[in-house]
Amino acid sequence: MRPASPELISPRSPRVAAARRLGKRNFRGKERLFLAEGPQAVREAAGFGETLVELFATVEAAERYADIVGAACDVGARVHLAADSVIEDISTTVTPQGLVGVCRFLDTPFEEILAARPKLVAVLAHVRDPGNAGTVLRCADAAGAEAVVLTDASVDLYNPKAVRASVGSLFHLPVAVGVPVERAVSGLRDAGVRVLAADGAGQDDLDAELDAGTMGGPTAWVFGNEAWGLPQETRTLTDAVVRVPIHGKAESLNLATAAAVCLYASARAQRAAGGCRCVTEA
Repeated sequence: MRPASPELISPRSPRVAAARRLGKRNFRGKERLFLAEGPQAVREAAGFGETLVELFATVEAAERYADIVGAACDVGARVHLAADSVIEDISTTVTPQGLVGVCRFLDTPFEEILAARPKLVAVLAHVRDPGNAGTVLRCADAAGAEAVVLTDASVDLYNPKAVRASVGSLFHLPVAVGVPVERAVSGLRDAGVRVLAADGAGQDDLDAELDAGTMGGPTAWVFGNEAWGLPQETRTLTDAVVRVPIHGKAESLNLATAAAVCLYASARAQRAAGGCRCVTEA
């Protein structure tokens, strides 16, 4: 279904003003709405139930991405044609791609994630950079993780930079937000998941863990703050503190790179001969 005569939105439209305000966290939290910018994010939003509620598109973008506009209409989203200046006013990017969607919050209660008996989970503890958070979410999605958990001291999941950095993965897997780190670790362990802290100063080596065959079971990785990593009190909550070995001369790995290495190591171990993808009853 295509819109018969989409409304042309002016810069002074209340709809534009309401969308513009979603660039700020307090308005996002109050309305429980966030922005998804660009064709990839909007396409994913339109394919995720009734998440997409409104779409602003330039005439050029509406023609180029007619399939996305049609998908937005099919899920009941209001579609508005808007001048380039209006899209630029709403968008949080320097070079908008002509499509901006307004979406409902879609975070999942932590209890639902535990009830699903996840086998691979990424936990972001005190991660403050939205680009890193979105990139780790994308890595978790690519590695086949079943869930991501953001602790109560982490960045806003719906920060526009985090949404962009996830490149649509935000719509692919359950994400719990605002979970105290102690609750995250204890809940996952009670669900039969081995919880590992990723830390450059860890006593255990990722290669040694793989060689020992200990990585095949359900696993959650806890990733810490970009600047100071994981505090001692968090590390002591986990089953092991594991470092990614540095074989060259690099001083360290950044958060997103380390997360990708750890998550893919678990995914590979779980799929290898003798690996365990089943969760034993707690």
